[in-house]
This record gives sequence, structure tokens and C-alpha cells, in this order.
Amino acid sequence: MRSVLSAKDVRHRLPDIVEGLFRNVPSGLGSRRKDLKLSHGELRGVLEKGARWAITNGFGTQSDIDHIEDQGCLDDADPDAVSDRAYERGKDQLGTVGSGNHFVEVGYVAEIFDEEAARAFGLTHDQVTIMVHTGSRGLGYQVCDESIRQMLSATAKYGIDLVDRQLCCAPLTSPEGRRYFSAMAAAANYAFANRQLITHWVRETFEEVFAASASSLGLTLVYDVCHNIAKKETHRVEGTDVPLCVHRKGATRAFPPHHRLVPDRYREVGQPVLVPGDMGRASYVLAGTERAMDETFGSTCHGAGRIMSRSAALRSARGRSIIREMEERGVCVRAASKATLAEEMPEAYKDVSKVVQVVHRAGISRLVAKIVPLGSIKG
Repeated sequence: MRSVLSAKDVRHRLPDIVEGLFRNVPSGLGSRRKDLKLSHGELRGVLEKGARWAITNGFGTQSDIDHIEDQGCLDDADPDAVSDRAYERGKDQLGTVGSGNHFVEVGYVAEIFDEEAARAFGLTHDQVTIMVHTGSRGLGYQVCDESIRQMLSATAKYGIDLVDRQLCCAPLTSPEGRRYFSAMAAAANYAFANRQLITHWVRETFEEVFAASASSLGLTLVYDVCHNIAKKETHRVEGTDVPLCVHRKGATRAFPPHHRLVPDRYREVGQPVLVPGDMGRASYVLAGTERAMDETFGSTCHGAGRIMSRSAALRSARGRSIIREMEERGVCVRAASKATLAEEMPEAYKDVSKVVQVVHRAGISRLVAKIVPLGSIKG
């Protein structure tokens, strides 16, 4: 999200903002909301309608839907493909961040590389932004866990040789393939709704801190983009348009200018691409390109990636105060546990600035803006 606030406007209010976000958006392993527990029927609606369910129930506006990939709903979703155990895990986790590298982060635009695209995205120098990184929570994890077991059996059934068990698969048109794709799409819809609810509570937090309405603060969704997902798309292969299933693992969509699925506001400059970094350095906004369509099926990187395992990060953090180190960098952080902060310390990740330079030079997305963190809540 973008705002009309500047970094100067929020610096002295950062502790209040971060504390409010930590209170209003539950985070951490197994985090749950006490004020939103869905019935089986309501959760089924979430799995069918995604972010549209959230908007219908008062958590946002139509403008939000217009700025979400696929308008916040995958039509291939089938709630009946999701197990009772997954339903149980998801019924009271909607509107929560979870653990690991998921976060809600307040930052500001520190540098603009492409003035035209930045104007289209509504981004200006020193402007305060809010970035949310989370997904389908325990429901999605359960879908994945169950599907891996099913796919391992299917691999043998269809005579598929694997170089690694984690690459287990099945033909997309097989019963196993169709069921997985339908369950994955339902989990994606849960993720769309989850982020939309968090967006709503982020707006409420800023309203509380600044005693002003979200509209007067200009809290407007720039874009919600997927990653770690498979999508049915048509791409040109050797001069012919071919229907494909594009797997974006550790990758995100980067569609070019004039593509029909890019929102009207961004049609001339390309789809916004969000690349989060670590909590101490920076994140980036990029734009999709035609070269990505030619070379990577309209895809680019999603993030920097780790260079240190979680256990190695925990060992490296012994005897240190990560919160104090972050404060010395000018970043206010709250987390559900000290272990999470240790696992997510900046040096556990590659330098995202170097990563985005690679994709920019490769031409599969182009740099638009650099966002430097001010405050963050982690799981």
C-alpha cells in the first residue's frame, strides 16, 4: 500500500504504529484471531471467492479488487478438494501473518529509478508504504503436505522418474493432478482473502494512530501479486500460442505493458512487481517487461533468498540483541519470539539490491523504486 504520509510524518509515531500492527494483526507460528472464527460454510466461501469474499464482508473496497492479481480469485478453486483437516487449520487463521519470513512492514520510498512507472504506481520520493508478505497459512500447508503424499504415489503410477522426491508430480489432466490444482487454487484464494483482511486491519491501525480516516491518509493498495503458485496461462512458444501451466516457485508474475491482465492504471508501464528484502536493508518495486514474456513465461524473482540456514542464524545470533541492532539501523521491530528475529536477521539473506540488479540487467523486470524499512512485525 501507498500513503500520503512522509517518513518524517511517521518516525516519531513508529513505536505506536508497530505496536498497533502487532496487536491488530496476529503473527507467529499457529497465530489465530479471537474475533474471527469462520464456520465451515463461511470458509468454503473464502476458498471459492478469495479476496471478493473479504470485500463483500466489509474488508476493503472494489478498488482493492482491481489491484490484485486475477482480481483476488482463481476460478479453478474447488473447496471440495480441500480436506477436513485443512479446513480445521484454516478456520481461525484468516487475517494473520504466521511465522518465518512473513511480515507486515512500514517503509518509505528512498529512491526512484523509473519516474514514469513510479507515477503510474502512485509512488513518490520519501512516501510511506506498507508491504504485507503472507499466504495461505496452515490451510495451505496442509494442502501441500497431503498432496505430496498423493503425488509420490502418482509418480510411481505414471512411471515418472524423479531426480529428487520433492519434485513429485502427476499429469495435470490426471485425477491426482486435477485435484491438486483445484486444492492449490482454493488455498490461493484463502491467501488472497488473508492479505485483504490484513490490509483492512493495517488501515484501521493507521486510523487509530493518526486519528484520521484511511482515505485521508491515502492508504491505497498498489498491487497484490502471487508467488509460489502454478497458473494456467497462454504463452508464445516457437511462434505459436500454447496453453501452459506455469510454476512460479520462488518467482512472481511480471507481465509487460499492454497485457490484458495488467490493471488499466498500469497498462502503459507494466504490472507492478514486489520483491521483498530483509527487515534491515530494503525491498524493491519493479515492473514487468516484454522480455520476461519471451524468456521466462512472464516471471521474475520473488525475493533475495537465504544464504544462512535458520539453525545457522540462531547460532550466529547468540549473545546478540537483534532488536537493539535493528533500532540502531533506525528500524522498529516486534516479533512473536526472539528466535524469529534471530532466524530473520538481515545477514541471513542475500543482498536484495544485488538480486534485483541481476533481473533488471537481464531485462525480465525493470527497477522502479527502492523502499527502505522503518518498522516491521514478524512471526
